[in-house]
Amino acid sequence: MASHWLERLRNAKKTGLNQDGRKKIHYVFKDDNSEMAEEYDIRDGSLLVRKWRNETVLVGKGKWEYEIGDGKGRRDEESERESGFIHESNTNPILVRKDSKNEFQWRIRNLPYPISTYSLSIDSDEQKIVVRTSNKKYFKKIAIPDMKRASLKLNESMLSFSHANQTLIIVYKKPAVLLDMEKTIRKELEKVNTIKDEDCKQQ
Repeated sequence: MASHWLERLRNAKKTGLNQDGRKKIHYVFKDDNSEMAEEYDIRDGSLLVRKWRNETVLVGKGKWEYEIGDGKGRRDEESERESGFIHESNTNPILVRKDSKNEFQWRIRNLPYPISTYSLSIDSDEQKIVVRTSNKKYFKKIAIPDMKRASLKLNESMLSFSHANQTLIIVYKKPAVLLDMEKTIRKELEKVNTIKDEDCKQQ
């Protein structure tokens, strides 16, 4: 339920840092010692990055898994182009989630087929978005963890897509109850004491 997720966020240990035009919030959840890190654009408050890391018995802290964003900045992409080194993923489809305030958004790069090739639907049993191509070159199921945490069912009428520059853009409109919850979360984050990057360097 949404109330359970809000309570979990309130009870988490939170630290904040303002750096490179972003407000970065780090959470440690008391119930399972998992970590979540978020990055918000200081100018408009949009969520740019959300990633998770779990603690395991064998290896301790695991790798960060990205829910929003991809952990790859513009400098990384430029350095790859300058080096001339070609990764396999540069030609394979790459799925990245980048939301706006009112919509969940995904971009699947390296899909060159015309827009008539694609069809989107909702798997009601798994509660996931299903992406298919009529030429059977691509198939993907996309979960929306935010909806699951709020115990909300997916509605196909909220789903749309477009295609440009070999990129399929998928949009799911956030329901009103989720927008209200996100407003509450932003108010909670205003209570988190954040330090500036300059303060860290002086210490």
